[in-house]
Order: sequence, then C-alpha cells, then structure tokens
Amino acid sequence: MLQENAIEVRDITKKFKVYYDKGHTLKEISLFRNRRRYEERNVLNGISFEVKTGEAIGLIGHNGCGKSTTLKLLTKIMYPDSGSIEMKGRVSSLLELGAGFHPDMSGRENIYTNASIFGLTRKEIDVRLDQIIDFSELQEFIDNPVRTYSSGMYMRLAFAVAINVNADILLIDEILAVGDINFQAKCFSKMQEIKAAGTTIVIVSHSLGQIEQICDRSLWIHEGKLKAVGLPMDVHAEYRSFMGQERMRRQRNEAIVHADSKRWGNGKAQINKILVTNAEGAEKSVYRTGERIKITAFYKVNEKVENAAFGIAFFRVDGVHCYGTNTQIEQSEKITLSRDGKFIFEFPNIELLPGDYRVGLAITQDAGDVDYFSDAVQLTIYSEVDDKGIARLEHVIEYEI
Repeated sequence: MLQENAIEVRDITKKFKVYYDKGHTLKEISLFRNRRRYEERNVLNGISFEVKTGEAIGLIGHNGCGKSTTLKLLTKIMYPDSGSIEMKGRVSSLLELGAGFHPDMSGRENIYTNASIFGLTRKEIDVRLDQIIDFSELQEFIDNPVRTYSSGMYMRLAFAVAINVNADILLIDEILAVGDINFQAKCFSKMQEIKAAGTTIVIVSHSLGQIEQICDRSLWIHEGKLKAVGLPMDVHAEYRSFMGQERMRRQRNEAIVHADSKRWGNGKAQINKILVTNAEGAEKSVYRTGERIKITAFYKVNEKVENAAFGIAFFRVDGVHCYGTNTQIEQSEKITLSRDGKFIFEFPNIELLPGDYRVGLAITQDAGDVDYFSDAVQLTIYSEVDDKGIARLEHVIEYEI
C-alpha cells in the first residue's frame, strides 16, 4: 500500500443471489422447490480506485449502480467476491439510521455501545461524552430509550458519535439528507472542519451539491464499473448530461402515457413535438444557469382556432411556480390558427438556479384551453456558483475597504 494512500481498492467484484420467491420453512423448501429459483446479479464488476490521506471523495450514480455496496465493502460489513481492499487507520461509518443502536437502551447507553464498536475504550468515550451530547442537541432526551426518538433524532445521535471518535477514515451513505436545515448546516461545517484536520472522507449521495461543497474528487459508478473520475464539477456535468439524455429517451418512450394524464384541452389544436436545444442547436435536458435555452413546440391544427395564444410556465419539482408568460401578455395580440405550425420560446440566459423543473406549454383561446400540456418538458439546471433562491437576479456589488 502506498504511503500517501488511506484507501486502496483493487479490482473488486460483488454479486448477489436474487430469489424470485424464497421459501423459509423446511416444508416450503421441500414442497415448493421452484421457490428456490434465483438469478445472480453482478453489482460490481472490477472497481479500482485510491483515496489519498486527507482527501474527500464522492460516489455518485443512479439507484442500484453499486455505490452503497462499495461503501459496505469498505466498512467490511460484507466482503468482495474477488479483488482486495486495504485501509489505513480507524474507520467510522454512517450507513443507516440507528445502525448499531439498541432500541430499548437510552441515548447515553447507545453512545457507549456505538462508540465502542468504532474502537474507543470506555475511558476515551467518557472524555468525549459531553461533546457528543452537545453536538447532537439531545440533552433533554439523552436518557430516554432511542425507540422513542424520531428519525431526525436518530440521525443527530448517530452523526454525533461517528464524527467524535477521531477516526482516520469517515464513510457516509446519504445520511446528510435527514434532519432540519440548521442541523444540516452544522453537519456541513463539522465535515469541513474534520476534513481540514486531515480525516479521509468517502460520501455516497444523490445530492451533487453536497459533494461539490465537500469533496475533492467524484467517482461516477455506472452498471458496476467506474465510468468517470475527476473534479466534481467536471464529472457531475458529464453525469447530468448522461442522465438528462436517459430521461429524454424515457420521455419519448412514455409519451402516450404521459399525454393522457398531464394535458387537457378542447383538441382543436395539439402540440405533437417538442425540441429543447442549446445555443449550438444540440438537443439536451441539462443546462447551466446562464445558458441559452430554446424550446420549440410543433402543433397540428384539427379545427380553426380564433383568438389563440401560446404560453409557457416553469415549475420547480416541489410545485413552486417560477415563471410564466404568453403571447397575449407579451404582444397584446390574438392569433388565428388555421394550419399546422410551431411556436418558440427562447431564453438567451436562463437565470433559474440549480434544481429540477417542469415546463408547461399551452395553446389557449378566450373560450378556454385548446391544448395545455402541464409536463411537456423536464429540465435539470446546475450552476458553478453557490447562490441561493429560485432565480439569479442581475446585480452589481460595490464596497469600500
């Protein structure tokens, strides 16, 4: 193992048996042998990487790609079928809420039990006890059984223990997604503090923003193999683009299903094709804040439409209406549709901040909706700047020092 490395993973593989309908009793096993049928699923297919001492890396990828399995192999909860894993120093891990906690024991008792699992002696735990309790902010509940805790309280206690054992390596699986916003900010601050102190960190998360704030590198795992390794911003841009293309493919395949449930109107005209392109004319669904977006909607006219208008609306996935307009508002004119055509909404500098968005497109008239497609387009926006809110406002900053 190289001196500068804290973790070395060499060509590991892992497969699982997935049973279709596994029998559990002796009777079921004897009488219903078909229930023993299974398929072998290869989760990891030759993963290799190194993590330097004091480095923070993020593991990203879609559900089922092998991220959490990799982390469990690092913690030695399970072992690879082939390959090797070498780690240097004390390891602390946060894999599941309450892992290692006994529900009938108090929070205080579970601190001693959980910290001892990480290799601390009772004397060492005594020294850290007040610090752990203070960080968890559970002083008034610390002597209650943890089965009475909420999921957020579980997380607070688990995180407080894991980061106060002075580990050389900290492994985290999605746990930072739980808890209120103030505690999340506190966790991030502590993570940056322990990273600065030289702790090696491996994080599995679907929150690319979290990884970009903490990690030096990102490892993109796809179908059990490393697809890309590098700076988080570079790897995440590639990952977002790939996932956007996958989503566009699924949208095309499921267009008929979506059309029935997410659009309405009198049918006199109907949007039948949508293109979302960038400044170079490339079709994609992932854009950077400030990038040009051009949305072109082609429509078919089934019956002449008087006093028509074309509209667009942006909604964040949590339902927040970010922006909406139509040709009547913008141009104070009504349009007559007598033949097939298209309408275009172009945004030279899309100022939405990072997130997932739904774009609704509409053909309307005075009498009501002709074709309102509430989920016509799905977009993902990312940014290289960490400002907050819904949209970036053009501004100037001045100061004197």
